Amino acid sequence: MKTESTVSNGILHVALSGDLIGSPDTQQLLQSVDEHLGESVMLCAIDLSGVRYINSTGIGVLVSLLTKFRSRGGELVLINPADHPRKMLALTKLNAIFTVAESESAATELLKTPH
Repeated sequence: MKTESTVSNGILHVALSGDLIGSPDTQQLLQSVDEHLGESVMLCAIDLSGVRYINSTGIGVLVSLLTKFRSRGGELVLINPADHPRKMLALTKLNAIFTVAESESAATELLKTPH
């Protein structure tokens, strides 16, 4: 799995590609997000369009990230999950818990709108 993260306008943007299946890469992702949370970033958009496969460990990582942001009063949005991740979110009924946007601009709009 490859991870790219940037922060712009107070939003942590994370682009994932490959397989989200739990490996040293997922630990690196969690540590990277923790560092940004330490910098008081409260909003996160995770682009899943490049993730071709996700297993239960990968789902657990996404839930962990969502919990990290929401427990601090922030929010996390998933961007355009590819076919398999989208099916896994539906199968686990987590599509009712995660906010899903179809594009990065839609995700930014959702995150910037007060709830």
